[in-house]
Amino acid sequence: MKRLTLTGWLACVLGLAVWSHAQAIPAASRLGVAQFGAGFSVAGPNCPSVAIYGLTDGCTSSTIISGLSVYGSFDFTRHFGVTGDIHKLSLSRPGEDSYLFGPRYVFHYNRYHPYLKFQGGLSRFQTTYNTAYTYKIYAFGGGLDFDLKRHINIRAFDIEYQKWPQFPFDGISPIVGTAGVAYAF
Repeated sequence: MKRLTLTGWLACVLGLAVWSHAQAIPAASRLGVAQFGAGFSVAGPNCPSVAIYGLTDGCTSSTIISGLSVYGSFDFTRHFGVTGDIHKLSLSRPGEDSYLFGPRYVFHYNRYHPYLKFQGGLSRFQTTYNTAYTYKIYAFGGGLDFDLKRHINIRAFDIEYQKWPQFPFDGISPIVGTAGVAYAF
């Protein structure tokens, strides 16, 4: 009789464990993953050359400009998040600065994290004559981040195709490339 009672209790306990999924509620969990970084950017501004009083502004379709970038991202889930970029490509003239923010989708393959993004924001075009104009822009692109260490990410590349529809002469479409290092929280 004791053996039968013991077997019955054991069956109930094991049965309840299966019914309750036998999992504890996590004591601590993260709301998301954030990273902030800086990098070096290069762009082909794709702007028309403008002549004023016989002098050109120094911008042609083959002009290459470079500068610094600051970027950050916050992933709400494993794949979806938001990202923001500030490109300061006006260290020389002519120059372009852009301030972008938007959603991103991340794929994960071990240490590698390719992503796609779509952003909108403002841009600032500076001519060689030290005049500046502000425009609304949008951009889409993607890139590849990989984990160097637990909290250090390397941005191997980030390519953005920007569209400045309000720019004179039917807009411009610069392509901006960035490489950098970020700290992940």
